[in-house]
Amino acid sequence: MTTDTTPWDNIVVGGGAAGMAAALTLGRALRRVLIVDAGSPRNRFAEHMHTVLGHEGLPPRELLRRGAREVAQYGVVLREGNVSTVREQPADSGPRLLQLELDSGERLTARTVIAATGVSDQLPPIPGLAERWGRTVLHCPYCHGWEVRGQRLGVLATSPMNLHQAELLRQWTEDLTFFSAGAGQLDDATAGRLRSRGVVIEPAEVIDVRGDAPDIGAVVLSDGREIAIDALFTGGQLIPNDGYLAGLNLERAEGPVGSFLQVDASSKTSHARIWAPGNLSVPMGNVPMAISAGTMAGAMANMAMVTEDFDLAVA
Repeated sequence: MTTDTTPWDNIVVGGGAAGMAAALTLGRALRRVLIVDAGSPRNRFAEHMHTVLGHEGLPPRELLRRGAREVAQYGVVLREGNVSTVREQPADSGPRLLQLELDSGERLTARTVIAATGVSDQLPPIPGLAERWGRTVLHCPYCHGWEVRGQRLGVLATSPMNLHQAELLRQWTEDLTFFSAGAGQLDDATAGRLRSRGVVIEPAEVIDVRGDAPDIGAVVLSDGREIAIDALFTGGQLIPNDGYLAGLNLERAEGPVGSFLQVDASSKTSHARIWAPGNLSVPMGNVPMAISAGTMAGAMANMAMVTEDFDLAVA
């Protein structure tokens, strides 16, 4: 086990869009910044990003490669690794510090931390979904709807929230099937609302997905029927990647998709030195939202250190 005795001004945990944006802001503020990244961004399964102004259609990995080059211009260090724990480190004098331990056993210290490790998508345990995720099994109409416009689309319900997804996707196609088993029994008003715009409701359970992956040709139902589709939208369970923060007892907020870190408008958590921009606190956000949140979090982390430096100087 080794310990880096020189504190960083900020350690960014996670080198996705939010983390890179925070690091860019902090680097330009002359801060000593380290990014620790495991190399598995949430959107790694998709071939292209959309609604990212100025980068329309860019592969997600290319955005991060460009980001890595940009932050390096300002002295930001990027290191591959996993942070296993974050804890308080007592300090007799000077700025208070946080200690981060990596899976390798190495220990690092920082005045502030940007937690930008996002979420993991846990898909329903249906054969054929995982190998098509991000290609023809999708979750976001704004990210993927244009590419499958006018095609035979399906919505696989995993909860009542997918009713909203079904209504939304009707904007992109007239040929839409709602596989409703995961949403429970629909009442007459809800079913009538969907049918009023031509949405087909299929109550039988989906048990398999067919086609030459990553393409999709049909879903197989529990009664043996096959329904031809060209793309399937669904919403798996969103699992926040925040286990390394568990020992700090940060406040959480319960929402329709689970329990996530409670943050303010700057992505600041209930801990004065930790910010959590991006999907780690706003699980439904996209890349532009993550960039915006990361930029704000970086600026506020810098401001917190500026304020602390003046407070210590006059103490």
